[in-house]
Amino acid sequence: MAHVITDACIACGTCMSACPVDAITEGDIYHIDPDKCIDCGSCAASCPNDAITEG
Repeated sequence: MAHVITDACIACGTCMSACPVDAITEGDIYHIDPDKCIDCGSCAASCPNDAITEG
């Protein structure tokens, strides 16, 4: 199951550069495309605000 970005996201962009498949898009709160996400956890490990969880 794809990871999900929660409301705790501060839109810092760290997760975007960590994603190996470019599944994350910008916004007020970033979004992970579940069809592209390979569930590797790189985004969650890089998030300084712990705003990414397993969906």
